[in-house]
Amino acid sequence: MDTKIGALDVCKPASNEVGSLPNGTAMAIQNSVPSTVINSSEATLGRHLARRLVQIGVTDVFTVPGDFNLTLLDHLIAEPGLTNIGCCNELNAGYAADGYARSRGVGACVVTFTVGGLRPNSNDYGTSRILHHTIGLPDFTQELRCFQTVTCYQAVVNNLEDAHESIDTAISTALKESKPVYISISCNLAGIPHPTFSREPVPFSLSPRLSNQWGLEAAVEAAAEFLNKAVKPVMVGGPKLRVAHAGDAFVELADASGYALAVMPSAKGLVPEHHPHFIGTYWGAVSTAFCAEIVESADAYLFAGPIFNDYSSVGYSLLLKKEKAIIVQPDRVTIANGPSFGCVLMKDFLGALAKKLNHNNTAHENYRRIFVPDGHPLKCAPREPLRVNVLFQHVQKMLSSETAVIAETGDSWFNCQKLRLPAGCGYEFQMQYGSIGWSVGATLGYAQAVPEKRVLAFIGDGSFQVTAQDVSTMIRNGQRTIIFLINNGGYTIEVEIHDGPYNVIKNWNYTGLVDAIHNGEGKCWTTKVRYEEELIEAIETATGDKKDSLCFIEVIVHKDDTSKELLEWGSRVSAANSRPPNPQ
Repeated sequence: MDTKIGALDVCKPASNEVGSLPNGTAMAIQNSVPSTVINSSEATLGRHLARRLVQIGVTDVFTVPGDFNLTLLDHLIAEPGLTNIGCCNELNAGYAADGYARSRGVGACVVTFTVGGLRPNSNDYGTSRILHHTIGLPDFTQELRCFQTVTCYQAVVNNLEDAHESIDTAISTALKESKPVYISISCNLAGIPHPTFSREPVPFSLSPRLSNQWGLEAAVEAAAEFLNKAVKPVMVGGPKLRVAHAGDAFVELADASGYALAVMPSAKGLVPEHHPHFIGTYWGAVSTAFCAEIVESADAYLFAGPIFNDYSSVGYSLLLKKEKAIIVQPDRVTIANGPSFGCVLMKDFLGALAKKLNHNNTAHENYRRIFVPDGHPLKCAPREPLRVNVLFQHVQKMLSSETAVIAETGDSWFNCQKLRLPAGCGYEFQMQYGSIGWSVGATLGYAQAVPEKRVLAFIGDGSFQVTAQDVSTMIRNGQRTIIFLINNGGYTIEVEIHDGPYNVIKNWNYTGLVDAIHNGEGKCWTTKVRYEEELIEAIETATGDKKDSLCFIEVIVHKDDTSKELLEWGSRVSAANSRPPNPQ
């Protein structure tokens, strides 16, 4: 999950260890070093918040200005080391904070009250006043109640006396839980000095979470006995590896055990694909080649951090048996149909289990026996309309440790899953919520967090129409992302689930739109490609002469040029969605 510092919004998908700040910044308090006294004009609530953000590794905040948050923004951007990234709308600001947090470990967005997120004047509480940016009722808790369902902590700051504690509690909760938090700040408080902000804030000191030692030992003993009896066990990584900080422990277990190693689709990028036992993405009927055969024929499988929803299970059609499974969640281990061990941290469990397992590479050897390397797409004839499989053949050659892939909801999910990620290549997509348009804001945030990487974003035309405006923000901030806009004339993923005239969209002149946004300010290059020859030339330009520019490549393909995986997935999800109600 992300961590949002609330209207501010601190987003955090938990790439940092509990007990340390993002990027390895120490959290321990040095009692022998007194905190620095702050000039009274800088001892404000806004500057305290800014200092805390910088301290936890946030160097950019994604903002949409509004009359209720302008003073707070003044104090945030006055802090050395904190840069304002102004976004075109609140949706993209939130997506950008998400993308930033996925790379940096924590991110923040700042918006205004109700229409955006922040708070009214503290003097308005307890009155019957009606404010603008509301639905016309004297109720200032509407937004708080909305955020209570999607954040793990909410701080409403409407007085200065407890503001320091409220803000610090919210941020520390975000860091500990790796989930969003919400901070609401009254608009008339951000610029007021207060004695509680008069010294440089001491670093956070977060107590590390610990496993119950007896429970850990019992879980490891039971799991080792279960797995050591198996003939051809496998292991599959899930998306909660990230929130559990257990990626290294998962690889350690793979090294020690010799088991075949796969990932669920939403865990792609969390496990090194250059590992010698890696066999691909396990996604039921739409798995990468030969992966499902090995996983589903195993007599024992260990899933670390899985989420089995309708999307990841392909309409609940996975051929798995509970009695063969060990399910390892961030703080719980379940062996087959029982027993279950609580208060056992995934990282501790996987590391201890690695020392207890017999080496068994049978499943991986079986994979090697049946594996046939992917063939190459048929070569395009001169001026033949470009096919999507040819596009991704060329994309594969672009990947390196200096790149990252952002895959938009839709057919790009399936095409990007088939990319083989080299060591150090980033990868992100949003599977649980599955909102189209997410990738534009997420690309903005991710690229801002790691400017040393070249981000390759794959976005469908329908998705792009939802959030296109913040290409402007990418150009404004000098980002050098390569956006592949795949124009197939509609909502392809929805066509495969349930077709209808509502899935046909108005075609835009996408390169013309981006050229208008560019307007001669900043570095931006656009082109349309219809044939393989044009694609090759476009990639050469984007990685050569225009390597320091934002590059927008509109790839025009046939509306029926859809991956076979999407066709299969869509039919199964559609069937699951249309089943009649269960008998009462």
